[in-house]
Amino acid sequence: MSDLLTDRIKGEMKAAMKSGDKARLGVIRLMLSAIKQVEVDERIVLDDQRTIAVLDKMVKQRRESIRQYGDAGRDDLVAVEEAEVLVIQDFLPQALSEVEIDQMISAAVAQSGAASVKDMGKVMGLLKNAMQGRADMSVVGAKIKAALAE
Repeated sequence: MSDLLTDRIKGEMKAAMKSGDKARLGVIRLMLSAIKQVEVDERIVLDDQRTIAVLDKMVKQRRESIRQYGDAGRDDLVAVEEAEVLVIQDFLPQALSEVEIDQMISAAVAQSGAASVKDMGKVMGLLKNAMQGRADMSVVGAKIKAALAE
């Protein structure tokens, strides 16, 4: 089975090689390596949704590194991580706007019948696949918590 997103990433890797864009090439190789690692570990070929989940995890890791490097005053390393995030985000679906996120949360709260913060898992379950790679799930979690606390 051919995987469109993985094929697109491989195509971009070839383009980066031809253009001599070493920074972009390095990030794309990291992405393909992470995808391949999951495929080998689980003995499967990733579909687009799982590939997006792997890339989303890579973005989360880099955001955490950016925060830690920023706290340590390592602006040089912050710049490297931010550049990597930009390359990875090229392959993720278009990010959701704040309004779209709020609308999706409201719809999921209504659909799940969630009444309190205890029901947060139900709401998250409904939103996770739809928002994967399109929104920072830690921000979404905070918004759900706030909506359920009202």
